[in-house]
Amino acid sequence: MNAHSSPGGDPEAWAAVPAAFRAGARLPAPWEEVFGPLRAGSTDDLVVVGQLGQSLDGRIATNSGHSQYINCEAGLEHLHRLRALMDAVVIGVGTALADDPQLTVRRVSGPNPARVILDPRGRLGPCARVLADDGTRRLVVTTPEAVSAVPEEVEIVRLPADNGHIAPAAVLAALGARGLRHILIEGGARTVSGFMSAGCLDRLHMLVAPIILGTGRAGLTLAPIERVDHALRPPTRSYPLGEDVLFDCDLSAARVPIGRAKIST
Repeated sequence: MNAHSSPGGDPEAWAAVPAAFRAGARLPAPWEEVFGPLRAGSTDDLVVVGQLGQSLDGRIATNSGHSQYINCEAGLEHLHRLRALMDAVVIGVGTALADDPQLTVRRVSGPNPARVILDPRGRLGPCARVLADDGTRRLVVTTPEAVSAVPEEVEIVRLPADNGHIAPAAVLAALGARGLRHILIEGGARTVSGFMSAGCLDRLHMLVAPIILGTGRAGLTLAPIERVDHALRPPTRSYPLGEDVLFDCDLSAARVPIGRAKIST
């Protein structure tokens, strides 16, 4: 793990970055180092990034679910920059119901990503802010038997489920088939953990804030291991972001093929 300079940068200079990123151009400093690796995947034509913000002791919220805001302003701006570079941002329905997020890029310049909600049982109501008709594409991923109450202009993606769980690889394949190839898995922790466990993340951006909650809702929840030497040790870089520290973890070595395979030249 290496420490690097802050990728916060000048807000005005950022305005040109989303278009440069989509054009495949090298990004101006300080953003090339942290966002450049997200332009293209090493496994296939998809790039899938997980994002979590947590305390020093690995908590994403208090026991009551309160989490606004664990991370500092610079950390929140980083999240919005990630959104501005992605084709789609994905959350589970539990996060949509608990936090009623907007999933926009209102803190920075750039286009809003498509908003995708994983809702196997049709729990999301029509008034959720993620479904606001603001010109942004909206998709609800659910099952063939679920009854959905979302507005009719929202795209419904129906996929089979096992015990109410839709496989992460199936979700990503469906999004890729709909032209969404840079995908941010934003939350909640169960959703990010599920995609990571399934080998469906290329990178994980973990924002750690200098606070200790003591008890509360855990961040990543993965299968238990017996020995420390069995732990995942992905190549990781760290960056200061205001009071927070961003850990950029490269998970591409464990990523399963989902989209169109890379062609060797």
